[in-house]
Amino acid sequence: MTSTFPDISLSTERLVLRPLDEDDIPALADMMNDELVAAWTALPQPYTRDAARTWVTRYAPAERTAGRGLDLAVSEFLTQRLVGVVQLGNTDWRVRSTEISYIIASWARGEGYASEATLACAQWLFEDQRFERLELRTAAGNTASQQVAQKVGCISEGVLRNACIARSRTEDGGWTDIRTDQIVWSLLPEDLDGVPAGRVDANGFAYPGWN
Repeated sequence: MTSTFPDISLSTERLVLRPLDEDDIPALADMMNDELVAAWTALPQPYTRDAARTWVTRYAPAERTAGRGLDLAVSEFLTQRLVGVVQLGNTDWRVRSTEISYIIASWARGEGYASEATLACAQWLFEDQRFERLELRTAAGNTASQQVAQKVGCISEGVLRNACIARSRTEDGGWTDIRTDQIVWSLLPEDLDGVPAGRVDANGFAYPGWN
């Protein structure tokens, strides 16, 4: 079995999940300077175009070729506009398990893009890559991310106490780290049984099973 993810593109009815490219750098930098992204991720703030370029040209390719994970741009099918990023990481090829995270641009939130992209990845992982577990971790206060986990059918497995660092605004407008609990969620192949029919296309190959 392979120990690296293929250079893949996935498409749903509304979205295309594809490798990041240099044309994404301006939109990626803008996306990462959002308040909620700063609060719930460890990304440096302010987030510069140089940082985005490093992610696109060095970090993402290295993660894939080393077998650690896969970073995908999420763009609208009709407009090709970048709406977010999905990352697979902490991949264990023997266990056939990986962890998913996602970021959606502020202007694109509320459209169900995070859950649609997560389900597309899950369907592809379980059907094509023969993975047995998809894990998701959310900070205790990140209710939006928890709603995505619930919407796609993830099961909450418990709380890791004091396991997460989030950030909060200070009086002078800066950021300070705050320690918080972390909720662990998982999705298994059988958890997608009964999901309404739909289709995910991976480089032209159709995967049925959700909408």
